[in-house]
This record gives sequence, structure tokens and C-alpha cells, in this order.
Amino acid sequence: MTYVIAQPCVDLKDRACVEECPVDCIYEGNRMLYIHPEECVDCGACEPVCPVEAIFYEDDVPEEWKAYYDANVQFFDGIGMPGGAAKMGPIDKDHELVSALPPQEHDE
Repeated sequence: MTYVIAQPCVDLKDRACVEECPVDCIYEGNRMLYIHPEECVDCGACEPVCPVEAIFYEDDVPEEWKAYYDANVQFFDGIGMPGGAAKMGPIDKDHELVSALPPQEHDE
């Protein structure tokens, strides 16, 4: 099991979750953040600090955002297990689900 970042993160990337993650498993794509499913230790530290409530335990992802589980997993196809987001830096891509979305509006 793992945590999943869903649509409320698209075009926001607040990064409070990144600062809270003890294992550095939250990676930055072009338009949103992604949790590496094999590096996540299921501690849940990221979930309560997300200001837009975009992070869910895998079994608790709302139906409208279920596809974001696959988006988080498939984002890492071809990347493998880098062993930490900090050493990777931003990754110049997004999952096709995210890339296809129109720009998202956020109240900031």
C-alpha cells in the first residue's frame, strides 16, 4: 500500500508534503508532485500537511480521482527507484493524465 497524490495538486505543487516526508519519496513533475509507490513507507506524514487535501491513502482515494493511483505508479516507468527525490531534482515530464488537463485554477 502507498499514498497517492491526486488532481488537487495539479498546477499547485505546494511542497509542504516534500518537506514532511522522512524518506524523500515525493518527486516533482512539471505540473504536479508524485509519490514513488515503492519508496513510500506509508508513514502518512505527508497527508495532513497538504493544504489542498490532494494526498490519500491508496484505499481512500475518492472515486473521481482513482486514476491517479496509476498516474503515480506509471510516472516512474523508465525512472526506476532513484532512491530519493532530492538527488533527482524536478523531472521534466508528467503522466499523460496530468498532461492532458487544462490549466487548473487554485485559490492562493
